Amino acid sequence: MKKKFLGFAAIAATLALGLSACGSGSGSATLDNGDKKNVKIAVFNGWDEGIAASELWKSILDEKGYNVKLENADVAPVFSGLSTGDYDLTLDTWLPVTHKTLMDKYGDKLAELGEWNSEAKLTIAVNKDAPIDSLDELAANADKFGNRIVGIEPGAGLTEATTKKVIPGYGLEKMDYITSSTPAMLSELKSATTKGENIAVTLWRPHWAYDAFPLKDLKDPKGALGDTEGIYGYSRLGLGDDFPTLNGWLKNFKMDSEHLYSLENAMFNGEKTDNYGPAVKKWIADNQEWVNSLTA
Repeated sequence: MKKKFLGFAAIAATLALGLSACGSGSGSATLDNGDKKNVKIAVFNGWDEGIAASELWKSILDEKGYNVKLENADVAPVFSGLSTGDYDLTLDTWLPVTHKTLMDKYGDKLAELGEWNSEAKLTIAVNKDAPIDSLDELAANADKFGNRIVGIEPGAGLTEATTKKVIPGYGLEKMDYITSSTPAMLSELKSATTKGENIAVTLWRPHWAYDAFPLKDLKDPKGALGDTEGIYGYSRLGLGDDFPTLNGWLKNFKMDSEHLYSLENAMFNGEKTDNYGPAVKKWIADNQEWVNSLTA
């Protein structure tokens, strides 16, 4: 009986130590600021501005003791996952147009964190020293651009808008509209701007190309590419209860386009990699005062 009692006592002591460890230090589920430790951020596949913002916050939060997981998924599953609480938040919701249908479906099951960038827009961009400034000048000067508009993926929304609205709206039917992929477009853009040649491409803001190359957007007086949108953060319901401090930081989060272009350029305009951590950390070090202000 004595041996059995001592055995139970040893087990109880071990459990007590384990519970104690769970309540403090690196194993704690709650941080000193009142937030839970584990955060899951959903990131839209292929949306560079969302990838950049998410990687930035991951690096910031990791330094503060959070355990941040970035999970890539297509847009619709992200909204569905937020509505069911499978994700904590996402940072790349475009409104009022791009994600309106999904917000109509899931919006009452989500919480808005706020608009962190107000300059999201589909564009037709040209080299900065191009001889035109507006889409309504392009048809008459098509030969100066090799009679070409260089596009991205055939199935992209930007491609559809260019095909159905920009080309017929501005009489560009005689120009060759070339679609293949975003990397192919960027390769041609880099080549043309390096050589000092004119080029017209389909692009969108925010994008790192605006930091990497000398560009300007052609004015769109007919509004063929739609109005400027805002980029918002959204979370599952109850995020503020579980993450009161983080929720406050994200509600106050603002990132102007120049900082965003610079971060994207540091992450994406170089050797291809899925490990953005080192590039983000270097960028943070170069912009430390601004980064510190995000959690002041």
